[in-house]
Amino acid sequence: MWYERYSFRSFPRDELMPLESAYRYGLDQYSTENWPESVSYLEVSMRLYRLLRDSEAFCHRNCSTAGQPLPAPPASAGAALEELRFLSGVLRRAQCLRRCKQGLPAFRQAQPGRDLLEEFQRREPYKYLQFAYFKANNLPKAVAAAHTFLLKHPDDEMMQRNMAYYKSIPDAEEHIKDLETKPYENLFVRAVRAYNGDNWRTSISDMELALPDFFKAYDDCIAACEGSREITDFKDFYLSVADHYIEVLACKVQCESNLTPIIGGFVVEKFVATMYHYLQFAYYKMNDMKNAASCAASYLLFDEKDEVMKQNMVYYQYHKDKWGLKEEDFQPRSEAIRYHNVTTLQLEIYEFAKEHLEDDDEVSFLEMKSCGTICMVFIQSEDRPKRPDQPYHYIITSYSLKEIFFVPAIAMSSYLSWPDRAIATQPKLNGRLTISLNRDDLKYEEDRSYALEK
Repeated sequence: MWYERYSFRSFPRDELMPLESAYRYGLDQYSTENWPESVSYLEVSMRLYRLLRDSEAFCHRNCSTAGQPLPAPPASAGAALEELRFLSGVLRRAQCLRRCKQGLPAFRQAQPGRDLLEEFQRREPYKYLQFAYFKANNLPKAVAAAHTFLLKHPDDEMMQRNMAYYKSIPDAEEHIKDLETKPYENLFVRAVRAYNGDNWRTSISDMELALPDFFKAYDDCIAACEGSREITDFKDFYLSVADHYIEVLACKVQCESNLTPIIGGFVVEKFVATMYHYLQFAYYKMNDMKNAASCAASYLLFDEKDEVMKQNMVYYQYHKDKWGLKEEDFQPRSEAIRYHNVTTLQLEIYEFAKEHLEDDDEVSFLEMKSCGTICMVFIQSEDRPKRPDQPYHYIITSYSLKEIFFVPAIAMSSYLSWPDRAIATQPKLNGRLTISLNRDDLKYEEDRSYALEK
């Protein structure tokens, strides 16, 4: 796969090029049905995208303390001095970031627009890669690419039918895997398997590794949101700063959902809270009441109305003398507090900005331009061949943002007739958590994750 040749530390020099150039060329070759060349450049664009995100995260991690503000002035100093103190920190961080980026190859190329980056975030390249792989006679990669796209776009009918076709091929299902799986997802799955097998120690070990790995991925995600921005208008200083920050916030508030695992076809709702939920019960079963209580308190940060967990906290409080617990043992863990505060405050600021700082025209324009730097038009044709001997083909037509509203519909060729495929819906479970992993029987037992022995 494309990631097999990826290395942040030793990226191949012959592949260094602007991300948009590599992606556009790969799509051009796709349109002309030059499948090997299309695959090559689409894979290169995936590696370039990963390199850019990793480079952004690297610099922001290394400069995270460079912008610490100067010591607070006395209250009598006034707002002007406080503002200067804050802006001096911004300038020092900017200096650090500039120095860092000057030493990294990803920033020596022309930088892509945010719209193009969002296409990669939505896994759009995979819908082209899956068909290009198929036409290049590489079924394993085609199946994996189709599955990777479907995880983020489960309602895409064309890809559903493609997967139905792939699954009709013998042994194809063994190639179904998510090419964008993060380490914390595998750790989480392992922890749940151990939990379901009453292997509490292993479950705790893996879940305690999954938590910091997720927080690192989250920090990298919000850091990547602070990348370059194209300036398209002239505004006053504060309005210009606000516009940029709103755009950054719009990206940051999506990081939580973008990083949430999809297991067995279902999104793991309240993922961070769920990890603490598992931990509190596993620690309880290991008679580690101090950690059990802090994990229960951490869970309640994210779901304060959960009646069963509130009862668990009452249970821990009732037996605190028996177990030697102190009041500080009933406080949420520090990393949970930090994550909760950051995500909550970001969303509050973003909602305020949307309500008070974006006018209707601006919002409408932002919605219209969501097609990205390279706008695609896909129209399904009613002219269908009789034999379903290949998956659906995505037709590409590129237009500028201005042109996209004036182009005629483009009929799509090679549109195949397939039966509709039922999509399973997530059952309602009366407040109990359930996760199933296809073919691996990974699931919560109905009461075990909540009820404590009283």
